[in-house]
Amino acid sequence: MVTIRRANPGDAVFIAETYRPFVDAHYVSFELTAPNADEIARRIEAAGNLYPWLIAEDDQPLAYAYASPHRTRPAYLTSVDVAIYAAENARGQGVSKRLYARLFEILTAQNYVMAFAGIVTPNDASIGVHKSLGFELVGTYPNVGFKDGAWRDTTWWGKRLAEPTTPPAKIRPVSDVI
Repeated sequence: MVTIRRANPGDAVFIAETYRPFVDAHYVSFELTAPNADEIARRIEAAGNLYPWLIAEDDQPLAYAYASPHRTRPAYLTSVDVAIYAAENARGQGVSKRLYARLFEILTAQNYVMAFAGIVTPNDASIGVHKSLGFELVGTYPNVGFKDGAWRDTTWWGKRLAEPTTPPAKIRPVSDVI
């Protein structure tokens, strides 16, 4: 039975191993060097209590998802960027959709309004998952990155998590909602 829980620095080895092929063997991540477990642990800790990292597991970890700041200026505070990566043995089983759905529930309870996902193209699988969960194409950054010997476009997808309020609701800590 798949369960979803908050990730912690102890999950860094699984996360680093899951993410490595997306960096080393593919263009879908614009990182050029895969981060090691220590760097992943640092990223989880840096997310603090505002940006959740989640793990889906069934006897062993299967996938992870996380939120991060959309931009650093204060006016963007109610928007987040999101990402999800599944271990090879977990792909195509619906784990990513369940994990993402839980992340969106948490982000909504925290009072975030918009979630954005940048997807390097082509990447039909990722686009399909995002569209199935209500993301809509908001734009394309053409030739924004150079990886694996070619210029790459990134499409940006947005999902409204909640209706915006005036003034914006205060962002709640992750620990207050899970």
